[in-house]
Amino acid sequence: MATSVQPRFGTNGVRGVVGKEITADFALRFGGAVGAFFGGGRIAVATDTRTSKDMLSQALLAGLTSSGCDVVHLGEIPTPALQYYVPARRLQGGVTVTASHNPAEFNGFKVVGADGMDASRDEERRIESSFDEVRTPVSWDRCGRVTQAADGVAVYLEDILLRVDGAAIRAGAPRIVVDCANGAAVHTTPDLLRRLGCTVLTLNGHPDGTFPGRPPEPKEENLRELARLVVQTGADLGIAHDGDADRAVFIDDRGRYVHGDRALAVMARAVLAKRKGLIVTPVTSSSCVEDVVLEAGGTLEYTAVGAPTVSRRMKETGALLGGEESGGLMFPELHFAKDGGMAAARMVELVATGTRLSEAVDALPPYVLVRRSVPVAPEAHDAVVGALLDVARREKVLTVDGFKFIRNEGWVLVRPSGTEPLFRLYAEAKKAEDAETLAKFAEDLIRGALPRA
Repeated sequence: MATSVQPRFGTNGVRGVVGKEITADFALRFGGAVGAFFGGGRIAVATDTRTSKDMLSQALLAGLTSSGCDVVHLGEIPTPALQYYVPARRLQGGVTVTASHNPAEFNGFKVVGADGMDASRDEERRIESSFDEVRTPVSWDRCGRVTQAADGVAVYLEDILLRVDGAAIRAGAPRIVVDCANGAAVHTTPDLLRRLGCTVLTLNGHPDGTFPGRPPEPKEENLRELARLVVQTGADLGIAHDGDADRAVFIDDRGRYVHGDRALAVMARAVLAKRKGLIVTPVTSSSCVEDVVLEAGGTLEYTAVGAPTVSRRMKETGALLGGEESGGLMFPELHFAKDGGMAAARMVELVATGTRLSEAVDALPPYVLVRRSVPVAPEAHDAVVGALLDVARREKVLTVDGFKFIRNEGWVLVRPSGTEPLFRLYAEAKKAEDAETLAKFAEDLIRGALPRA
């Protein structure tokens, strides 16, 4: 029986709970819709380590091949490795079966084009709109074929090795602790860093889709063991990945968690010291990024939230670097995609050549960020937007994504969630009390617009 669930792309693909939103039937039909979108050709497929990967990838393969696509199955590799492989092998596109940082019961699909970049929102809408179309499978002599490819990791790592100063890293001989989260990074990052001459200690370094070591999201509270090991072993750096290794989050040499936008600021300073240019980041990023970029002689552009938006804007503008506050760094010299492996290599290069991450972070401008969410029923959405618009007419505001009110003491961003019935708010200032005041202003504004019970 066909599932009634419709594919809905969020900021990074389609995701849901396996057996509920994401089923074998869904994967079959999704594969058919993606195959129809590509119109045949050779398509790469990969997975992370989740327990549902075989069920969903096999159904996806059936949908793709029934549409006439030939599939190159790369197996269990990081999402950025698939994104690199597609253009490197001149394929039509790719699909990875992953739910990235979501808990073990989730899975999903991410579609990339021939250039290895995430499908655009327009392309996602075309796939969504064709999901329920009745398609006649291709004839028996036009069915696609599946071939297994074992070179996905090698092709990806070889190019990363060419993009960093291996001799300098070997001379510095840094000690690194890598937390692979039992995800796809187990196949790449430890080997990559050892080939660069690092002493590597691994945590959660075997593939296991139940994620027994820690949840796959590299949040501060999930990385306490990594932080402890960095201090205990005297390591120069800790690196943590999410489930599909498109993100890298860092622990400094003092065992402190480094937020993604602060890692971006550190990397931006290093990049701009060699060459001036543009850095791209979403409106949710800390002002410390802007402060560092301008001080270093670069320029900064804010985009809407979502790695696909950041990467496309980077390509359009010729940006030198991009990144999100969640830990997704993008290096255009390799490709236009979040890449945890490349981020790990670049941060190791920085540390090996004389920069202690703790000192680099302490040198950044200090800011305090407050995050909150306010439940808003769908029927009240327009009333909240109306209230925000009314205040925006009287204030300095940036409307790239939601409403970012900019004041002398700091800023507060209010934007509707793309996946849940709520509005998210981010307030930042140099003083904690100012950040709290900005957050309260936004929260009161949202709640004041809700209909009274």
